[in-house]
Amino acid sequence: MKKQDLPQDESNLKSANMTEVVYVTDENDNYTTANSIGWEAKKLALDESMALINERIEEARQNVANHIVSPIIYFMELNKMDLAVLSAYVGMWQWRVKRHTKPKIFKTLSDTVLKKYADAFGITVAELKNFDGK
Repeated sequence: MKKQDLPQDESNLKSANMTEVVYVTDENDNYTTANSIGWEAKKLALDESMALINERIEEARQNVANHIVSPIIYFMELNKMDLAVLSAYVGMWQWRVKRHTKPKIFKTLSDTVLKKYADAFGITVAELKNFDGK
């Protein structure tokens, strides 16, 4: 694709102030790189994946509000993490992190443990403790 023909269709990349580096050819038919904020196919794929992510976040929020899971699940989804990633951030075994996602266990956690989670999520311990999903 020629550099001047590179599509610049608005997508979630632009709203996140990001661009994607792609290979294009310049006026001398030499390969070079250029930045793109997306094109139609990429936009559709990103929009679909963001909709799915937002559904998961909303489901997690509702589950916290209904006392099915602890706030850890909501913030994990909000930060696009899974148990493996979160356990690496907080320096705990995955089974232990999974146990902390139960509301009954979450309520017993010390501020020291909660601080590890809060730091991983970029929030305060108070925000983590007081999040009720509403």
